[in-house]
Amino acid sequence: MTVAAQMLQTYPKDLGGLDPEKLAACIDACVECAQACTACADACLSEDMVAELTKCIRTNLDCADLCEATGRVLSRHTGYDANVTRTVLEACAAACKACGDECESHAEMHEHCRICAESCRRCETACRELIAALG
Repeated sequence: MTVAAQMLQTYPKDLGGLDPEKLAACIDACVECAQACTACADACLSEDMVAELTKCIRTNLDCADLCEATGRVLSRHTGYDANVTRTVLEACAAACKACGDECESHAEMHEHCRICAESCRRCETACRELIAALG
């Protein structure tokens, strides 16, 4: 059981009708993706062909910021607002799609981009599954 799942179990009130398993999975995916995108951007900066990776670096950093923010928003439940949650999840899923697509275009040449693209796909899926569960 992840720390996110453990923390959700300790929350003293209702989670606003959210599925705790999907919620924990999404928080974990957001945290993982933020880390992968940050590391991928850093690895891109170390590549000899860094000028060709400018868009990848930017997309990685945008995605990392959105994933980090989404993970934090999903970790707070007091005064829960489904509209804010849905909007944040949609933005995160869009950023993950864009970053996954960009990293995938470099995946054959850069292993860090392949790993990052996979993490982005997992996070996008987790966000979309949680959006669907919101109803």
